[in-house]
Amino acid sequence: MDKHVDVISILWIVSGSLGILLAIFIFWILWGITFIPNIGYEASYILRLVATWVSIFLAVFSAPEIIGGIGLLKRKEWGRILVLVVSFFNLVNFPLGTALGVYSFIILLKEETVQLFAPSQEVKKS
Repeated sequence: MDKHVDVISILWIVSGSLGILLAIFIFWILWGITFIPNIGYEASYILRLVATWVSIFLAVFSAPEIIGGIGLLKRKEWGRILVLVVSFFNLVNFPLGTALGVYSFIILLKEETVQLFAPSQEVKKS
C-alpha cells in the first residue's frame, strides 16, 4: 500500500504543478494579446481582467493538490483528508481528474491505508 500512496502523492503534485503552469501560460497569452497595436482600450482592459482572474482561479484550485501531495508523501493524516477532498472536486475533470480521483478514493479509504496514516500509539509501561 506504501507504493500506491507514493504514486498518488506524486500524481497529485504533478497535477497541481501542471495547473499552476497552465495558469501562468494563460496569463502570459492573454496579457500578451493586449499589446497588439490598435486593439482598443476596452478589449485590452477586459483581456487583462480575464487573464488575472482566470490565472488566480486556476492557481487557487491547483495549490491544494500540491500541498495534499506533499502531505501524503510525509504520511500526514491532514494530507490524506485534503487529497480526498480534492479528489471529490476533481471527479468532474473528465477523464484524467476522474481517474485520479477514483484511484485516490480506492486507495486512501482502505483500512490498511488508514492505519498507515494513524498516529503511532506509544506503548504504556505498567
